[in-house]
Amino acid sequence: MDTLSGDWRATGERIDTLIAASASGGAVARERSEELVRLVTDFYGAGLERLLDLLHEKGRLDDDVLAGFAADDLVASLLMVHGLHPYSVETRVEKALESVRPYLGSHGGDVELLGVTADGVVGLRLLGSCDGCPSSSVTLKLAVQSAVEAAAPEITTIEVETAAEVASEASGPMVPVGALFSRIHETAVDSDGSGVAWQPVPELTGLESGAVVRFTTARFPVLACRIGADFFAFRDWCARCENPLEGAALARRLGGAPGDAVLRCPVCRAHFDVRRAGACVESESLHLDPLPLLADGATVSVAVPAPVAT
Repeated sequence: MDTLSGDWRATGERIDTLIAASASGGAVARERSEELVRLVTDFYGAGLERLLDLLHEKGRLDDDVLAGFAADDLVASLLMVHGLHPYSVETRVEKALESVRPYLGSHGGDVELLGVTADGVVGLRLLGSCDGCPSSSVTLKLAVQSAVEAAAPEITTIEVETAAEVASEASGPMVPVGALFSRIHETAVDSDGSGVAWQPVPELTGLESGAVVRFTTARFPVLACRIGADFFAFRDWCARCENPLEGAALARRLGGAPGDAVLRCPVCRAHFDVRRAGACVESESLHLDPLPLLADGATVSVAVPAPVAT
C-alpha cells in the first residue's frame, strides 16, 4: 500500500504504457484493454461516491475533512477523475493563482480571475507592471497557466488579458490548453526567441525558511531561498561583481518589515532585495535575474532558459 501511495504518478504512466502496448495485438485487444480500465475506474468511482455519501450521512464530512481531501494529491486526483472533488473549478483556480502571486508580486504584478464558463474557459487578467523586469510577460503567463492547469485539468481554454490590452479595448489572446500549456520538462518559446523549460527540484520542498541553496538544473546555475512559506529563485550570478553567489546568505533588510530580506554577495558585499525581484540596494540599475518558481505542496519547479530546436 505504501509503495502504491509513493508511486501513484508512475502507476498512471504505466497504465498508459500498457494500453499502448496492447495495440500490438490489434484494434480489438486495445479496445478491450481500454474497456477494462473504464470499467475498473467506474467501479472504484462508484465506491468513492458512496464513501462520501456515508461520511455525509454520519455528519463526518465537514469542512476540515474536505480540506484534507483536497490537500492530499493522491486523494484529490482520484476524486477529480470521478467529478467528486470537494472544491469547484473556480475555487481550485483561485487557489492556484494564490500560489503564484508571491512570484508575480516580486515583479510588481498580480493576476485576477475574471471567471470560468460552463464549457471550461478560464478568463484571467494580468495586473501591474513588469517593465524593466528581466522576465518577459510570456514567462509570467507561463507561470500562471502552468499553475492553473495543474489545479484544474478539466479546463479547455485560458483567455489572458493584460492591463494594456484592457485600456486599448483589445481582448486578450486565446490560449488553447493543448497548444500552449507547458508541463514540467516541456519547453516554451519566450518573447526573445529563447526557450523556457520547467524543471522539478523536489529537494527544495524541505528547504527551511531563511535558508539559501545553490544547484544546477538543465545545466543552468540557480540560487534559491525561502522566506516563510514563499520560495524565490534567481540565476546564480551577482549583477555587481559578476561572480557566482557561493556563500550568499539571507539577512533582514535594515528598516524593513519582518518578511523583508536581502541576499548578500560574499565577494562584493552587494545586497539584493529578494521580494523586489533581486533589485540591488546599493545601485538601483542592477538586479539579479529572477526565475519563475512554482510550489504545489508536493514539489517545487523552476523555469530556466533552454534552447529551442529549430
